[in-house]
Amino acid sequence: MTRAPENLLAVRGLLLTHLNVDPNTVRSQDLEPAEVGIVGDSNHRGGYHCGSDRVVANDYSVVESPRDSAGLTLDAAALDVGTFEVRSGGGTHTLRTFSIWCVQQCVANAADARDIREIIYSPDGRTVRRWDRLGRRTSGDSSHLWHTHFSFFRDSIKAGRDQTPLFRRYLTSMGLLEDVMSEKAEQQIDSVFTGMFIGGNSMGRRVDPDGSGSRPASNSLVAKLDYTMQRLDVLVNQLTALSNRDFTDEQAIVTGVLASLTPEKIAAAIPPTLAQQVADELARRLTA
Repeated sequence: MTRAPENLLAVRGLLLTHLNVDPNTVRSQDLEPAEVGIVGDSNHRGGYHCGSDRVVANDYSVVESPRDSAGLTLDAAALDVGTFEVRSGGGTHTLRTFSIWCVQQCVANAADARDIREIIYSPDGRTVRRWDRLGRRTSGDSSHLWHTHFSFFRDSIKAGRDQTPLFRRYLTSMGLLEDVMSEKAEQQIDSVFTGMFIGGNSMGRRVDPDGSGSRPASNSLVAKLDYTMQRLDVLVNQLTALSNRDFTDEQAIVTGVLASLTPEKIAAAIPPTLAQQVADELARRLTA
């Protein structure tokens, strides 16, 4: 029996929460529960509103994309949205503006719209158009003058992928939802914060940033950076001290040279003419 999957029920609930302004009264301005459908009625056969028990031979919702054929289950993979009119954020928002906005996101290949296979809608209440990711069709029947049809690739429904982000963005753009960070983004930020300042089991060895100081050993990235900078500071100071030292010992050099100069070596090094001049000078000084 064809069933409504949880991820499309979540989209339905989100839209009704914010577009059915007066849930206790049926009003033409509101999006009423009867106007948001997922599973086709008992006579419905073929198409994305049907699961595997109701598809037909060569059903376009199965055979035209491997994403559909691989994702076929008992789950329906479509959502119909009826008329509404809501004033918010200084503007009036209707099924027409909603449909056009969603099509624009698909045309732009927005990340949160890539599971949508097609949107059948009316931009003006007079003509029916179809945006088809596969480029197979451009229109639909006249019932889409007063409701917009969304088809989702069946593999995304089978995988249980969250389909609310696109619709949350729409509600946020019209001022009905605050720009709230997703739970996944919050978890990612928390993980980064933990790694930076606290550390954890997968962060490697612990270091003591201030030696025997007040800070406990940690394997957080900040602790390791502090530890590294401290060691670099010590190394720089040592190199500076070494660069200011004079490693030349002149007295030791002179002593070493003189120790190696025996009279024989000195005599052998003096040319004969110079040796005679030295001998004559020494004789003169001795007799003076």
